[in-house]
Amino acid sequence: MQAGFRRRSVYTTGLSEVQRQRRYSGIVVTRERTLSEKPIARGSAARGAEDLEASQGGGEGDLSFDPVVGEELELLSRVRSALEALPEAKNASQAPLVRELERLREVMISGGENKDLPALTEQWHHQAAVLSQLRRAGAPAQVDPGSPYFAHLRLREDGAERDLCLGRVTCIKRGLRIVDWRDAPISKIFYRYQQGESFDEEIAGRERMGEVVLRRLVRIRDGALERVQAPEGDFESESEAPGGWRRREHRSARLAGGESVALRAHGPGEGAARRLGSDHHGLEYRADKRLPEITGLIDAEQFGLITRQAAGFLVIRGAAGSGKTTVALHRVAYLAYDDERIDSSQTLVVMFSRGLRNYVSHLLPSLGLSQVRVVTYPDWVAEERRRHFPRLPSKVREDTPALVQRLKLHPVLAAALEEQVKQVAGSATWEQAFDDWSSVLSGARGIEQAQERLGEGAFSSAEIAKFVDWNRGRIDELCGALAGEPGAVGELDPEDDALLLRAWQLRVGPLRGRGGRLLRYRHAVLDEVQDFAPLEVQVLLDCLGDDSSITLAGDTQQHVMQTSGFSSWSDFFVHLGIEGSAVETLKVSYRSSEEIVRFAFSLLGDLQEEEAMPEATRSGPPVELFRFTDRGACVAFLADALRELMRTEPLASVAILTPSEEASRTYTEGLATSDVPCLRRIVDQDFTFAPGIEVTEIEQAKGLEFDYVILADVTAVHYPDLPASRRLLHVGATRAVHQLWLTSVGTPSPLLAALPEA
Repeated sequence: MQAGFRRRSVYTTGLSEVQRQRRYSGIVVTRERTLSEKPIARGSAARGAEDLEASQGGGEGDLSFDPVVGEELELLSRVRSALEALPEAKNASQAPLVRELERLREVMISGGENKDLPALTEQWHHQAAVLSQLRRAGAPAQVDPGSPYFAHLRLREDGAERDLCLGRVTCIKRGLRIVDWRDAPISKIFYRYQQGESFDEEIAGRERMGEVVLRRLVRIRDGALERVQAPEGDFESESEAPGGWRRREHRSARLAGGESVALRAHGPGEGAARRLGSDHHGLEYRADKRLPEITGLIDAEQFGLITRQAAGFLVIRGAAGSGKTTVALHRVAYLAYDDERIDSSQTLVVMFSRGLRNYVSHLLPSLGLSQVRVVTYPDWVAEERRRHFPRLPSKVREDTPALVQRLKLHPVLAAALEEQVKQVAGSATWEQAFDDWSSVLSGARGIEQAQERLGEGAFSSAEIAKFVDWNRGRIDELCGALAGEPGAVGELDPEDDALLLRAWQLRVGPLRGRGGRLLRYRHAVLDEVQDFAPLEVQVLLDCLGDDSSITLAGDTQQHVMQTSGFSSWSDFFVHLGIEGSAVETLKVSYRSSEEIVRFAFSLLGDLQEEEAMPEATRSGPPVELFRFTDRGACVAFLADALRELMRTEPLASVAILTPSEEASRTYTEGLATSDVPCLRRIVDQDFTFAPGIEVTEIEQAKGLEFDYVILADVTAVHYPDLPASRRLLHVGATRAVHQLWLTSVGTPSPLLAALPEA
C-alpha cells in the first residue's frame, strides 16, 4: 500500500494522532557581549537557572549538565537587568524639533550660515522623520521586557566572539544593542546562515567575515524562558522534569499561515483505536488562532524576497502553505522601515476574499503596520467605480450568465476596449468613457476583430452574438433607468466595475482619489493573483507611480475562478504589457504534512506544474477516506469524533468543507442536533479564527488553514473528473495542517483513486 494513503471502512477507527509543533513569534534585538559581566537578576530567569544548577540525577531528559539552557537563562537575566537599568522613557517634546526645522528651512532659503546645501537638506529630512515618528507613535518604541528577543546569535570575527539577540525594536543604550529585524545588514546573517557555517557579507559598507558559532530560537513570555530550539536539541520548560526542563527530539522550525495548536503524533504502542488528536504531552495551547508574527521562522529564500529592492515588480509563486502571503506582508513591513509613506493609505493590500481580508487585518498591527489599507478587490473596485461614475446604479445583478462573466473579464474584451478608445474620437469625460464601455459590450464586430488580433479562438461567433444580444438588453434597461423612465431597473454586473474604470483610464486618464487628487499608491500587494483577470490587475497597476512597487503572489494550481481569464504566467504578463518579468518560486510547503501534500498534488494529475512536488517539512498520519450509505450515518460518525476532539483539544480548529450551501446547512443542523460543541456555520466568509468547528463551502476557505480538515461529500456527483474539481479539491486538502479526512455518501469521486483499499 502506498505510504501516506489509506482507505478505511466506516466506524472501524478514529483519526490518528499528529505530533504537535510549536511556533514562535517576535521581532528583532541585538545585544553586545559587554553584558556578560553584569550580575544575574533575582527574577524568574535567575530562579530557573538556579533550579537547573540544583537538579540532580542522570536520567533521560535531565539537563543538569547541558549548557544550552543554562546559557540562555543567564543571557535572559543579563538582558532583563540591563533593561531594568534603563531610565523610563518619557514623551519627547516636539517643540525643539519644530524650532530646529524652522531654523534649517530659513538657512536653506537664505543660503547663509552654512553653504553645504546637501548636508543641510539631509539634516532637515532626518529631523522631519524624527518629528513624524514622534507624532505618529507619541513616544519612542521600547523593548518589551516580557519578550525582549526571539533569537540568540553568536558570531566569531577576527578571533573574537560576540552575542547578538534578535528582537522587536532598536535600542542602543548602556551595553544593549537592539536592532529591528528590518535592519537587514545585521539580521541577514541570522537568516542566511546556520550554526557552524562561515559567513561573508557586506555590512554597513564593509566586508564582514567570520563564523556563526551559535544560532538559537527561544520563546520568552512574561519574562520567563519557555523554550530553546537549537541544533543540539529542543528544550522545553516543564515543571515535572528534573531541573524544570526536558530535552526533546529536535524539530525543524517551519513557516506557516497560522498558529496551530492541535498537532499530534502516534505515540509508541498505539494500536488500532485512533482518533482526532491525543494527549497533550505537556504542551500548552494558544487560543489565538490568527496568523502570528513568525519573523524568526522565515527561511533564507523567503528573507531574500522580503528584502528585495523596493521599486518594480515582485512576483511570487508557490504551492499552498509555502508562505506566499506571509512573505508579501512581511515585505510591506520591511519596506516601511525605510519609507514611512509605506505605512499609510498609500499602501494597498488586496486580498481575494473577505475571509483573507479579515485574516490579514489582524496580522498587520503585529508587524508594526497601522495605516495600511486591506481590502478585497471587489470592494475596492466597486468603491472607485462609484466615485468615478456616481450616476450609475449600485445595485448588483445576480443572474448574469457564465458566458457573459467569462467574456467580460477575458483579454479579448480588454483589447476591444483599448481599440475602441483609439479609433473613436471623444472628450475626456466620464460620459464618453461610459459610451466606450457600452459600445464595446454591444458590438460584435469589435470583439471578433480583437480576438483575431490576439490569435485567440476562445469564443465562437455564436457565443459572441449571444453575449452582445444579452448586453444590449441590459444596457437599454440601464439607460432607461438613468433617463428616469417609469419601471426601468438599472443594474451592473460585478465585472462592469473594472471595465468602467479601465474605460476611464484609457479615455480620461488616471483615476482620482478623494478631493480630486490623483489616486497613486506607493506599494500594492495582490494576493491569489491567478484568480484575477489581467484587466482587473491593469486597473490597479495604473494607480502606481513611477517609483512605486507591487508584490503579486499566486499559485496557478489553486486557480478556481474559471471566469478570470488567467491561463499562465507568461500569457498573464503579455496581456499586462510587462513581458519578461521573472517569477520567484517558493519550493517548500510548510503548512501541511508530507502525506497531505502528496495526496493534494496527486489530485491535480496533468494539471500539476512541471516542477516537482513541493518539499514538506514533516510527516503525519495518512489521509483517510470514510464511505457511508447515507448522510445521517456520516453525521453521526463525525459527531462522535468531533465531540471527543473538543473534549480533549478544546482549542483545536476544524473545518468541515462541503460542496454546496445545502450540504453545509445539513451538516450544521445535524451536528448541532448531536450536541457537538463550538459549532459555527460560516456564511459569506465570516470566519472567526477562533477555536472550534466551522462548516462552510470549500471555496470559501481558500487561503486559510485549520488544524483539522474534513472534506465532506467527496462524491462522483459533486466532484467529477474535471480540471475545476481537481483544483477545488486540491485547495480544500491543502487547508489542513495536521490531519485530513474525506467522506463520501455514495460513490466516491474518481479523483480519489489514489487512496487504495486498506
